[in-house]
Amino acid sequence: MIEAGLTNAQDTEQIVVRAEGNMASDMNGEKVMFSTRTGKYYNLGAVGGRIWELIAEPIALGRLVDALASEYEVERATCEREALAFLRQMYRESLIELRPS
Repeated sequence: MIEAGLTNAQDTEQIVVRAEGNMASDMNGEKVMFSTRTGKYYNLGAVGGRIWELIAEPIALGRLVDALASEYEVERATCEREALAFLRQMYRESLIELRPS
């Protein structure tokens, strides 16, 4: 599970998708978001904004990390670690949902 971190290949098959009730907009090249549920604003930044775009449709965590590693030309292990840290925070804030594959 994302909350516990990736511990085996099976975890990368979890599906991640945006939770309902969030509005996002571009602002000076970064994505900002408002949660209608909590009333909180979030600055997702450029990379976080790209993650937000990629999870508009349900996507397996492994495919998400592959796409980011390719787009940003970063080592996959580094990309996975940083993307999952971001997604864990989003999960804690109820901004994303996890589904079994």
